Amino acid sequence: MTQPRSYSSASPRALSPVPADAGIGLKPQHYREIIANRPPLGWFEVHAENYMGAGGPPHRYLSAIRDLYPLSLHGVGLSLASAGSLDREHALRLRDLAKRYEPGLISEHLAWTRHGDTHFNDLLPVPLTHEALDVMAAHVSETQDILGRQILVENPSVYVDMDGSEMSEPEFLVTLARRTGCGLLADINNVHVSCFNRGEDAGEWLDAIPAELVVEIHLAGYTEDETEGGTLLIDDHGSAVRDEVFALYRRFIARIGARPTLIERDKNVPELGELFAEAMHVQACLDEARVSDLVMGQAHG
Repeated sequence: MTQPRSYSSASPRALSPVPADAGIGLKPQHYREIIANRPPLGWFEVHAENYMGAGGPPHRYLSAIRDLYPLSLHGVGLSLASAGSLDREHALRLRDLAKRYEPGLISEHLAWTRHGDTHFNDLLPVPLTHEALDVMAAHVSETQDILGRQILVENPSVYVDMDGSEMSEPEFLVTLARRTGCGLLADINNVHVSCFNRGEDAGEWLDAIPAELVVEIHLAGYTEDETEGGTLLIDDHGSAVRDEVFALYRRFIARIGARPTLIERDKNVPELGELFAEAMHVQACLDEARVSDLVMGQAHG
């Protein structure tokens, strides 16, 4: 078997690596307040496709914030799991954006958003088959070659079981990471939503992911939809993180250690102060995990 290339999680071009602290998604309504007040956050994440234009106010503000904080780029349009060839034009735009802002991390999704020339405004699920894994691995490797650095792949929210699955989702992601050298972005809310909807155990899902493969973590909120078949959880990024997701998160980082952790809010975006307060809850969890690691290290030392 061909050995994967080795990509570090912080490229030589990433002059400001993302720290293992709490961050939030950067939203236009918060630009000026962030620049004026410089809240003590670890980093900001931006959706790459929102900044693929040549210039204008978005780039002016993003450049100013990049001077103050580390950034990560989070893509939603590369469609890594689509059958057929990779969208190289989109990957090249992502490369140019990365060169412009030198983000500490770049991530995408275990999903497809394109079929031929048709683009869908959603992250569509991937059949967990060896054939799909081969396609995904080829596209991840090609993307990393274009960027010249590692990318992270995020687990999606899933609402029904896919017919014909040949492996579990954790097995798919772990094999992908080991085959390509990509890292994993563990979205804890997506794990909770998917496992609830499919009648699986979220703790067991997370336990199946080796610590060394996890580079970043996402946290978000969800809504509940009552259907004829019962309650369905919907990942909507429109509310605060639920207590049960925080409980999974604390358990996860107690095992793997502190990782850069993002509070995602893409709908019903509140005032910056509300997001900051939620991020400080995350920061307290991360600090607790670091203290626990230190105590354990001293006990074994």
